[in-house]
Amino acid sequence: MSPQQTNPEGAIDVELSEEIAEGVYANLAMIAHSNSEFILDFIRLMPGVPKAKVKARIILTPEHAKRLLEALRENISRFEEAYGGINEPNDFKFPAGGFGGPVGQA
Repeated sequence: MSPQQTNPEGAIDVELSEEIAEGVYANLAMIAHSNSEFILDFIRLMPGVPKAKVKARIILTPEHAKRLLEALRENISRFEEAYGGINEPNDFKFPAGGFGGPVGQA
């Protein structure tokens, strides 16, 4: 089945290589956008190390960024129903920086 085709139930046949399946740890995300795309940089920030490395960069259309937001909301809601609320630290400050355009952090 080609990547463009779907199976009879309408689900997409997704291939996951062993390398990608291992995942990459990131504890900071920085988001930039233009009029046509959102750029999500996933970063590993280590305590006491002044330089953080971008471990993955994902570029999305605005429509896909919005779908991602809704999918995250839905999954966080399901997670909190099953395991309880997720605590957010009150004292965390995002590091200064930017990409030369509008920036948000997550």
